[in-house]
Amino acid sequence: MVAGRPAMPRPPFEILEHTADVGIVVHGASLKELFANAAVGMTTLMADLQDVRQVEEREIDVQARDLEGLMVRWLTELLYYLDAEELLFSRFVLDEVSDTRLRARAFGELIDPERHRLHFGVKAVTRHMLEVSSEGGGYRAQVLFDI
Repeated sequence: MVAGRPAMPRPPFEILEHTADVGIVVHGASLKELFANAAVGMTTLMADLQDVRQVEEREIDVQARDLEGLMVRWLTELLYYLDAEELLFSRFVLDEVSDTRLRARAFGELIDPERHRLHFGVKAVTRHMLEVSSEGGGYRAQVLFDI
């Protein structure tokens, strides 16, 4: 930090380069923000989100044994909606996040190849190098995806 200048705020997520996969490093002031930023990070890898209208809503309720498992279940559930219903989400409202349960609402619309610029598909959320931890009064997560 330069004297007299405030520290730059952390971005909500960063792309993580990996040899065979792609990943994100996510930051959040709270668990709710962390999980929302992880969802935005993952969907940003797959498509440009600025053109995604928020006309569809899905309620999501997942449970796991720990925060790492919860992150995998949450992002896998979002991939399910993309694969099964061709829904692309662009906004996420986390209603509850504990160490073992997440309740949220995801907003988006059906994929329209004419309007949506798609990048590459994420096949799966992996546990390789998975990490969810507290960091400086907030939280940090690292997630790799199979593409």
